[in-house]
Amino acid sequence: MLRGVNLASHNRIKMDALRQLYESLGLRDPQSFIQSGNVIFRTADRNMAALSRRIEKGIEQTFDIRSSVILRTTAEMRDVIARNPFADRPEIEPGKLLVNFLAADPGPEACEKVRAIKAGPEELHIDGRELYIYYPDGQGRSKLSFAAIDRALKTPGTGRNWNSVTKMLALAEQMENS
Repeated sequence: MLRGVNLASHNRIKMDALRQLYESLGLRDPQSFIQSGNVIFRTADRNMAALSRRIEKGIEQTFDIRSSVILRTTAEMRDVIARNPFADRPEIEPGKLLVNFLAADPGPEACEKVRAIKAGPEELHIDGRELYIYYPDGQGRSKLSFAAIDRALKTPGTGRNWNSVTKMLALAEQMENS
């Protein structure tokens, strides 16, 4: 998952060009999902931090864009879904639930700072490298400051709504099983 690409006219990357870059980096069967920089791929590489840096470097060299790359394995995506703190609440609308995937575990001090942020009607739950945010009135109407969250966390992250999270897992499982 790429942070901050294809937002309005900012950091534009065509998904076919992004898939080609992934292939050039030795990543197999890259598949993009929507235009926000989600790529599902196969790799034997298990050093996710080094792989993330390699992809970031490739993006910068190819597209002249600096973007944090946040990686999750299929098993980690299953775990993200299993840990959903809103799972037992049927009134939660999937399109209003966001998972902010973090590059690293921010640690207990940063987690406490996030929990102290005044969120209004929004609900925040941080668990390891994921921050779950429910926007009951929609994200567009929210007064919740992502800048305050970023300052508290001190690690890059990128948000995806629940529908995208579950679809990305389905695509990853489909790739894994083929």
